[in-house]
Amino acid sequence: MSSLPELLTIGQVAERSGVPHTALRFYEEAGLIEAQRTTGNQRRYPRAVLRRLAFVRTAQRVGLSLEEIRAALADLPDGRTPSKSDWARLSRSWRTELDARIDALQRLRDRLTDCIGCGCLSLRSCALHNHDDVMAALGAGAPKLRAVSEGGVD
Repeated sequence: MSSLPELLTIGQVAERSGVPHTALRFYEEAGLIEAQRTTGNQRRYPRAVLRRLAFVRTAQRVGLSLEEIRAALADLPDGRTPSKSDWARLSRSWRTELDARIDALQRLRDRLTDCIGCGCLSLRSCALHNHDDVMAALGAGAPKLRAVSEGGVD
């Protein structure tokens, strides 16, 4: 069995990671991964990029934005690849946000079930579409815009 070379072509990285060439170029442009260039201007990635890509893809799967991922990677010393302890620390720091997202999705699911069961299809009274509408008491439409056009301002 041959060992993996220190520097990998974009094709090798794509094949080993399952990340398409286009995504690799995008991640590089976004500052999530880095490549060296040959004298012929071809990309060569250090093999540690495979772990970094696994980190990026996992973080994306749990709903983190590329900006959040980039910030996490920027916190690593010398831009190194995240270790198991890094991932544990980062996942603890994201736990509150992830719990809030889970809660929001569960509430959405529950309201959606009520909505499907209700069948009202009313944008005016739909609790899902018009949740906590404080302007409803002022009438239909855009009451603040109506007030401005009529000369009154809130």
